[in-house]
Amino acid sequence: MRRAPWWVLLSSAGAPVFLVGGSTIAQRLQGPTYDPARDTLSILASYGARGYWLMTGVLIVLGASYLATAHGLREAAFPGRLALAGGGLSAVALTLVPAPVSGGALKHGLVAGTGFVLLAIWPALAARRGGKNVPWGLNFKVAVVATVLMCAAAVWFAVELQNGQAPGVAERVVTFVQAVWPLVVAISCRVWSGAPAPARERSTGPEQPAGDEGR
Repeated sequence: MRRAPWWVLLSSAGAPVFLVGGSTIAQRLQGPTYDPARDTLSILASYGARGYWLMTGVLIVLGASYLATAHGLREAAFPGRLALAGGGLSAVALTLVPAPVSGGALKHGLVAGTGFVLLAIWPALAARRGGKNVPWGLNFKVAVVATVLMCAAAVWFAVELQNGQAPGVAERVVTFVQAVWPLVVAISCRVWSGAPAPARERSTGPEQPAGDEGR
C-alpha cells in the first residue's frame, strides 16, 4: 500500500479553509439582507449576488481540492476516491448552473444533491478492513460512522429546505463536515506508520539451527 504524498495535506486543507473564508467574505459583501440562518450558500453564488464572483471561485477551488485529494489518497479504496472526485466535479458543475434569483432551481438542486450524496458516501467506500493495519481515517467502522453522520446531516438539510426554519445552518454544517473529513483522512494517512513487520522479517541476521545454540 503506497503512502499518501505530503501535498495531500495542502489539497485537503484547502477545502474547509476556502469554503469558510470565502463564504464569510461573500456574506459580508451581500449585506444585512442576507440571513445566514435562513438563506443558503447558493444564494451567495447566484447571479446578481454581490459575492457571485467570489463564491464561483470558491466552488472551483473546492472542487479542485477534492479532485487533488482523491488523487493523492493512495491508501483509500478506489471506489471512495472515485466518489470524492465526483463530489469535486459536482462542486465545479455548480458554477455552470447557479441558483436563480427567483423561480425554480431544478438543475442546481440535482447537481448539488449529487455532490452531497457522493461526499457523504465516499468515506465508507474508501474504507479498508484490517484494523490497526490501516490508517485510522480509513478504518471500516470509523468510515461507516462518518458516512452515517453525513447522511443524517444531509437529511436534516433537506428537511430544513422544506419547512424553511434554518436551512442555512443545516447546509453549513453539512458542507463543513464534508469539507473537513478529507483532511482528517489525509492526516491519519500521513501519520500512519504501517503494519509492523513480523519478527522473522525484522531479524537482521541469519537464523541459527536449534542444535547450534550455545556454541
